[in-house]
Amino acid sequence: MTNRTRTAGQRNRAFKAFLIGLLFTSPWWIGFVVFKLYPILMSFYYSVTEYNLFSPPDVVGAENYVNLFADDKFYLSLFNTGYLIVFGLIPHLAFALAMAMLLNTKVKGQALYRTIYFLPTLVPAVASSLLWMWLLNAQYGLVNDLLGSIGINGPNWLVDPAWTKPAIILMGFWATGTNTVLYLAALQDVPQSFYEAAEIDGAGRWSKFWNITLPSISPVTLFLLIMGLIGYFQFFTEGMIFAEASQSVGGPENSLLFYAIYLYQTAFSFLNMGYASAMAWILFLFVMGLTLLVFKTSARWVYYGGEK
Repeated sequence: MTNRTRTAGQRNRAFKAFLIGLLFTSPWWIGFVVFKLYPILMSFYYSVTEYNLFSPPDVVGAENYVNLFADDKFYLSLFNTGYLIVFGLIPHLAFALAMAMLLNTKVKGQALYRTIYFLPTLVPAVASSLLWMWLLNAQYGLVNDLLGSIGINGPNWLVDPAWTKPAIILMGFWATGTNTVLYLAALQDVPQSFYEAAEIDGAGRWSKFWNITLPSISPVTLFLLIMGLIGYFQFFTEGMIFAEASQSVGGPENSLLFYAIYLYQTAFSFLNMGYASAMAWILFLFVMGLTLLVFKTSARWVYYGGEK
C-alpha cells in the first residue's frame, strides 16, 4: 500500500467521522438555524422595510432607524429603562450580597432561613406582580399601612408617575433569591486563611470585607452585573401588569413605558414590524456596547483566584 493510498483512506475515515458527528449534532444545528439564525437574519431584513404582517415588506432603507432617533417615545423608553438600571440593579445586587452574608452566618435553622428567602423567586412574575399591586394599593395596601403606622403618608404607588418606577424597584428586592444563592456560593468559596491572616495583621470587619470579601467574589459580581443589564433591558412582565392600574400600556404618563414594552406595543399593537425590528437591533447594539464596556473596565476590579 502506497503512502498516497493510505492518506486517501485516512481522509475517507475522517470524512465519515465528520458526517457522523454532523448527524448526531443535527438536532442542535437544525434548531439553531431554524429558530435562531433565520429569525435574526429576517429581523435585520425587516428592519430596513415597512412591514405590517398583511402586505409584502417594502424596502425603505435606513428610514426606520432615522425615524427611531426622532421618536420621543424611544428616548422616553430608554430613560425609563435606564432609571431601573441605575436605581434598581446596583441596589438589588447590594441587597443580595447583604442577605447572602447574613445567610452565611452559622446560626440555628440556617437551612430553613435560606429556603424561606429563596421561595419568592419561585413565584411566577405575573402572580408576584398582582400580589405587589395589592400590597402597594394606596387605599388598603399593606405598604402604606406600615408607613402610616410611623406617621408617613404613603404615596399613590400605582397611579402617581413619580412613584411607579420606585414601586417596580421596591418589588425587585423581594425576588433577589437567585443572586443571593450565587453570592452565598461565592462567599463559601473564599479561603478562611485570608481572614485569619488579616486578623493577625489587625484588620477589622470593614477592612476584611473591602480587601478580601469583595475582591474574592468579584467574578460573581461581574456575571450578575452583565446578566442584570441584559435582563433590565428586556424588562417587560412587571411593567405591563403594573400599567393595568392606569388602564394603559405605558402606565401613568408613560412612566412604565420600558424599552421592551414599547417594542412590543410597536410590533403587536401598531403592527409596525419593520420599526419594531429596527428597535430590536438598536437594543442589541445597546446591550452589546454596555457589556463590552463592563468587560473592558472589569480588569480594574475583578480578581480571579488563578491570577498571579
